[in-house]
Amino acid sequence: MIDEDWKLLTSFFPANWKDLAATTNALKGLRKDKSEDAMLRTLLIHLAGGFSLRETVVRARQAQMADLSDVALLKRLRKSSEWLHQLCLAMFAERGLEFDRCEQFHCRLLDATNVREPGKTGSLWRIHYSVQIPSLSCDFFRLTATKGKGTGESFKQFPIKEGEYLIADRGYSLMSGIQYVDSKNAYLTVRLNTQTVLLFDEQGQSFPLLKSVRSIKTAGAIKWWPAFIPGADKGDRIRGRICVIRKTEEAIRASHKRLKHIADRKQQVTKKETLVYAKYVILFTTFPEDEFSACEVLEWYRIRWQIELVFKRFKQIAQLGHLPKHDDESAKAWLYGKLFVALVTEKLIGYAESISPWGYDVGQLAAAKSLA
Repeated sequence: MIDEDWKLLTSFFPANWKDLAATTNALKGLRKDKSEDAMLRTLLIHLAGGFSLRETVVRARQAQMADLSDVALLKRLRKSSEWLHQLCLAMFAERGLEFDRCEQFHCRLLDATNVREPGKTGSLWRIHYSVQIPSLSCDFFRLTATKGKGTGESFKQFPIKEGEYLIADRGYSLMSGIQYVDSKNAYLTVRLNTQTVLLFDEQGQSFPLLKSVRSIKTAGAIKWWPAFIPGADKGDRIRGRICVIRKTEEAIRASHKRLKHIADRKQQVTKKETLVYAKYVILFTTFPEDEFSACEVLEWYRIRWQIELVFKRFKQIAQLGHLPKHDDESAKAWLYGKLFVALVTEKLIGYAESISPWGYDVGQLAAAKSLA
């Protein structure tokens, strides 16, 4: 049954998954167990099963997949970093993600997530990570505590170079972070937090955000306005744009339902303006106007959101449990492996729900067998 289930599972992998092991030298230097199947199966016990390195090697030995120590498994994980990375890229390609003009710019997606070490008393950590577009490679990450000064989500958590294009969600909508990006001569697009950012119009008056967004009445309609925030130095200001698109009525109802749930849980009353803002996606961007229309800015943010959906699976399904902090390479490999688990899981769920009662594509499984 174990072998049968593995063959079925591999039918959901990229067709060239074994070839990628060779081209990325994942098996190079191994004295024994030079098998793509054995290697990936062992890694997935750790990555998908959530077992520690020590538990993993015991299970792999009992299943006669591999006979190795936990130190040797850590080395395998490091060697497999690029293999897991390429598997993720192949899975993304299957999803049809198109990045178009992103190749012309050095674009990065920034995010953060919390992880807990194994055990009831395991410490809670925050991973701050950056993903390049269109390569989807993780170019930077760091671990911090979740409490205390300098641990929150912020652009300041990342090294930023001149001319980079950064895209981030609402958690990064802080004036100090926007000022930091501006000081590096880089560009950003961020989901606006209306409570944390002071906006001004060209005359230096408070920007009438509520009145402006209310003028958009039709779902899918887009508008933009020039806007400014205070610079780091007194008297300075940062020029940007507010780009807004109205949600569909169904999406608005979902947003309002979520806000009501949060308010009920905290025993608070949702402000009327919050309900209005929930009808729109509101971005603040410093992307150059001559290079990016408001529609293009929103489209680039949409690409960030599609990848965020994957990372939500990555957080929820892949269970970020046993974070290796031994070194950067093992941590990167672990992150790529968790993402691959999430992508395969998402694909499995899609087939189970919409393809057939038995949950997989017979033709695809037959093709995988013929390749084997």
